[in-house]
Amino acid sequence: MAIDGTSTVTHHDDRAKKKKDKQKSKRKHKDEDGINGAKKSRKGKKRKRDKELSSVHDGDYEVSGKQSKKKSNRKASTEQENSSNHFPFEYQHILAPMVGASELAFRLLCRKYGATLSYTPMMSSSQFVQEAASMKNTVADSNLYRPLVCHFSANQPQDFAKAAKLVEKYCDAIDLNLGCPQRTAFIGHFGSYLLGQKDRKLVLSIVRAGSKAVSIPIFVKIRLLDTVEETTKLCHELRDAGASLIAIHARYRATWERTGPGARDGPALLDQVAVVKQSMPDFPIIANGNVITYDDVISNKQSTGADGIMSAEGILDNPALFFPRLGDANTEGKKEYTVPKYAPLSCDDSQTPKVDKSNEKKLQKLQKKLREIQSIEQKVLESGKSSIDDDQRIKLLTKSKIQAKLDAFEKIPSSQPAEPKTDGKYETTTLTLSELAATANDKLALAKEYLSLVRLYPTKIRTVVFHTRRMCKSLLEKYQLMEDCISCSTVDEVDTVLAKIERYTKQPHTFHYDQEKAAKEKDALARKKREEGKRKAYEGRMIRKAKREGLDDLEHYLRIGAEVPTVKIIQQLKGLSKEERLAVWKKDHSQHCLSYHLEEAKGDHTFVEDDEVAG
Repeated sequence: MAIDGTSTVTHHDDRAKKKKDKQKSKRKHKDEDGINGAKKSRKGKKRKRDKELSSVHDGDYEVSGKQSKKKSNRKASTEQENSSNHFPFEYQHILAPMVGASELAFRLLCRKYGATLSYTPMMSSSQFVQEAASMKNTVADSNLYRPLVCHFSANQPQDFAKAAKLVEKYCDAIDLNLGCPQRTAFIGHFGSYLLGQKDRKLVLSIVRAGSKAVSIPIFVKIRLLDTVEETTKLCHELRDAGASLIAIHARYRATWERTGPGARDGPALLDQVAVVKQSMPDFPIIANGNVITYDDVISNKQSTGADGIMSAEGILDNPALFFPRLGDANTEGKKEYTVPKYAPLSCDDSQTPKVDKSNEKKLQKLQKKLREIQSIEQKVLESGKSSIDDDQRIKLLTKSKIQAKLDAFEKIPSSQPAEPKTDGKYETTTLTLSELAATANDKLALAKEYLSLVRLYPTKIRTVVFHTRRMCKSLLEKYQLMEDCISCSTVDEVDTVLAKIERYTKQPHTFHYDQEKAAKEKDALARKKREEGKRKAYEGRMIRKAKREGLDDLEHYLRIGAEVPTVKIIQQLKGLSKEERLAVWKKDHSQHCLSYHLEEAKGDHTFVEDDEVAG
């Protein structure tokens, strides 16, 4: 058994068997919506799968040498049963799907230190289908270390089915996002905003379409509905529509008015997951929420009866969250484990992606321009907008274009990418538990290893900064380097920040606390909290207005004018007259400040669109 939980049964053989089973099931599928046929075929299908997978391991790290027959004392025999009853991979310790956070480099780090299954970040199924060539290449790059779940948002059955078909050979399961509570999901009508009763037929048709389109399992990630009875009913309906596993984020689907337990910032309601699991004892249910330490992993699994635990927030702070499942390094330190030997995605033998020499000068010029812009931004922050001239203002407006060009350079490999593998095989090396523990128990070491992975598997710099901030938060705050980290525009700059932390840790006398810097950071945090409070107050007013008017849809006014203005939209609006600009803004963007985006700043703050989304 390999580190990632891949079974000794090949993916191709397993897929062929599942395809044959699926064809038999479809012949039995005579009823209109397919539910009855699915029920009839499930028992026979499950018996055959159990027989095929009777020899599958539990997805542990492979132990080498004389101790190869021993298992970690932290595992119970039920874990082996759970992993072989449903899928040819272990699914008890899961890295959650996270936009801008569960990219390949971070997935590999978490998998090395204990996670056994990971999801891609959310991908839009409609966009994926429209941009199939480029999007499929991204997933193909990600399939080197399996098992992998491809995670899609969808609100059209045909889009979900097509997207699932496109990635089928690159992953081991397809997941439907019914859990995202963000405003983007609200505006785009996907995620948890599809969980209302009015969209139930649509949701079930999406799951059914995906299940019919592919031979690999369809997973679903949901949030709690208003009552545990409603959540339980939903899970039964999803299962009958073709879902093979359901992950439950034990917080409510919409949190406009909620505070306390079940709200976004409150504790998860794991007792409701337990109720759902009790009603579906033979169906895989994953619990998500209230996981900070490995003790939480154990206690949550016991209290809910769930088949596995999924973590997002906890594992962002500690990528080695699941590491204790491998054993105690103090008593079992000499145990040897087989772990992946990372290699670049390109055919080039070099260990880092390189820019072609012909483009090297262009890259250097772009980096220089970005540094100049950052200097201007710092000047504005310290001395106000009046301290810069017109030429500097124009340079500020070019930041988004320059950053986009730099991101494109960062993605250029040194040669054509190799033909993507679909068997999930990879080279390995051997480490002792003590060697693994030395990094697992050191946040700075984890961050440095993450950066080394980013150099092999490039991602956006804001993602790199985000992970570094989460992993090293206490160290960055202790040494007043948080703002330095946030302002980084390259991986090398992040590496420099980590080097400072390492130096201050080893030589404490070299660090000097800056009172003025601390005061500025405190003021910035206070401003951020005030702005967040204004948004919550607005949401409350709009919901109360809908209630007063007797509207069934309490989110009606929150939907009007919620569209986020992108850089492209801002540029188009600047070419319109004031009257035309105001009309468009009232129609599409009234929840955003027109003056903030389009007019000259009157104080000492200015806004510069530096991302795909300007708001």
